[in-house]
Amino acid sequence: MNRPVSRRPTSVRDWLRQHPLRSVLVVLALITAITGVAEIVVPRGLLVLLGASPTPLAAQLFGTVGLFMLVVGGLLTRSLLRQVPNRDVVLWAGVQKFGAVVAVSIGVANELFGPIALLVALFDLATAVLLFVYGRRLRTADDDRS
Repeated sequence: MNRPVSRRPTSVRDWLRQHPLRSVLVVLALITAITGVAEIVVPRGLLVLLGASPTPLAAQLFGTVGLFMLVVGGLLTRSLLRQVPNRDVVLWAGVQKFGAVVAVSIGVANELFGPIALLVALFDLATAVLLFVYGRRLRTADDDRS
């Protein structure tokens, strides 16, 4: 008697194999959340690394941005780990990442950040593109189920 093959992963390794793009996005979402915590805890140090002046106002605003990065990264992580991720969470996380690209690029152009900050923009751009690609796959899968 042949049993049907279960599509449900039996281990983390199986899950990673079955969901390669989603696995990458989970890592990127966790990096976003952890970076947000770092911006909250040591905003001045990170501002210096990015070539910015660590004034009290800049540190306060950078910490506030970190809070939102923690929330978006955490929400995205939780959504991606569900059996069916929330398409709206994926979309809006992509919008947030694209907005960060624009904001950091403007900061570099206005010499508020050093050129090293463009690496942050590049990370956010890559993440935004992957989120939009994955969000499109989710929409296609939803359309197929309708």
